[in-house]
Amino acid sequence: MKTIHKFILKSYLGPMVLTFFIVMFVLMMNVLWRYIDELVGKGLGLTVILELMFYASANMISLGLPLSTLFAAIMTMGNMGENYELLAMKSSGMSLPRILQPMLVVVFFISVGSFFVANNFVPYSFKKSQALLYDIRHQKQTIEFQDGMFFDGVDDMVIRIDHQDPQTGLLTGVLIYDTSDGSGNMTTTMAESGYIRLSDDRKFLLVKLFNGEMYEETRNTNWYAKSELRHHIFSEENLTIPMSGFDFERTDSDLFNNSQTKNVVQLDRGIDSLSIAASERSVKSYEPLLTSHIFSEDHSLIIDSLRKEYPRTAVSLLDSIESLDVYGRRNILATASSLAKNSRSMVSFDETAAKEALNQLYRYKNEWHRKMALPFSIIIFFLIGAPLGAIIRKGGLGMPIIISVSFFVIYYIISISGEKMALEGTIGSFFGMWISAFILTPIAIFLTIKATNDSNLFDVDWYKTRYKKVKAFFTRPANHKKQKIERHGKTANETE
Repeated sequence: MKTIHKFILKSYLGPMVLTFFIVMFVLMMNVLWRYIDELVGKGLGLTVILELMFYASANMISLGLPLSTLFAAIMTMGNMGENYELLAMKSSGMSLPRILQPMLVVVFFISVGSFFVANNFVPYSFKKSQALLYDIRHQKQTIEFQDGMFFDGVDDMVIRIDHQDPQTGLLTGVLIYDTSDGSGNMTTTMAESGYIRLSDDRKFLLVKLFNGEMYEETRNTNWYAKSELRHHIFSEENLTIPMSGFDFERTDSDLFNNSQTKNVVQLDRGIDSLSIAASERSVKSYEPLLTSHIFSEDHSLIIDSLRKEYPRTAVSLLDSIESLDVYGRRNILATASSLAKNSRSMVSFDETAAKEALNQLYRYKNEWHRKMALPFSIIIFFLIGAPLGAIIRKGGLGMPIIISVSFFVIYYIISISGEKMALEGTIGSFFGMWISAFILTPIAIFLTIKATNDSNLFDVDWYKTRYKKVKAFFTRPANHKKQKIERHGKTANETE
């Protein structure tokens, strides 16, 4: 490897790694703020939160890699242009494609690696993150009392306290309503003070009360028997109540299977199966209607009922109806209306199943094309960022961030719009998932040509010069006429 190639790679790999981690950190913070309400107050360990952040950030790789590639390319070429290193390489006879060649090789390997990451690691991470989120959402919050407020976070129990000492955790003015008996009985406990906490394994509620009384109501199921009320006074009472939902339980991640948890091979199989299922359900939706309700082989039900009541009428349905009296016509119309309503309800029910199969098919196709389009989008973003950096010749974090975010927002909006239309079946999955690449590819080619020819595409002074020339061109006739009038008047005065 030549020294100049080592220098170019060293200049690119550093910003690439740095920008990738910066972008992933920003995306991970977005995920954290999205689920912050579900994480707070449940006593989750640090390992659980870090595991969730790891799996969630892995799902953001498809967004982070293209953006970091674009950002790093603009920053690298901008720094080289600002420090006149790019000018020195061009002066030595190196063209821009030759300068970009080492970086393009690295980006190619990154794009190939991104396919395997998106095909194998991202589905696994998505499955794990969905299972972990499900477990977090179904875990109950920790027991936190507020002065003068009722706490109903425990099943079949409501607890109220007057005050809780923040240092010792001592509760004063404890009131407990317990309906966990299951037979409709309720136990009311009042105590001057006490302690209430979860056990270390979070499976039991440990209650220790001082100086109180307990009222237990027992309702008899027989109507003739009276209910009983038991009263118990205590100086100290210890209760151990089984709890559920407070301990963190893991759910099997294999239960969360959808199009985003499958690789390309599995998506191919799913697409074949769903295509057959969608075709069968579509045929099943309309075939019974045509064969049994509209074009049945053994005559229409209306004609059958007509012939049973009026066997001597004409064979023609129209003639038969016209020959009927008002009562007969009413019966025929009622029969037809009933058959139409039944057909509509049957078609509506079967059509729902057919639409669901089509929606699943569209999701599988979109996910398949998403994995294929990711490597290509990374290369496109590099071919946009590198020429832009060479044209702008501004390094640092200011200008590259603005341009990178602007291009990425455009890319994201186009991708989301295309994916939505593909999910609705408005356009094909291929066009919907590749539309952003189709739009950005001509931009990349245009910028590469401009950068190769040292175009002043983003030079403000160049645009100012061109503006002055255009302005002078349009104001030239008026100025010429004004000068001519002034010269003519001056000549006339000299003659006089």
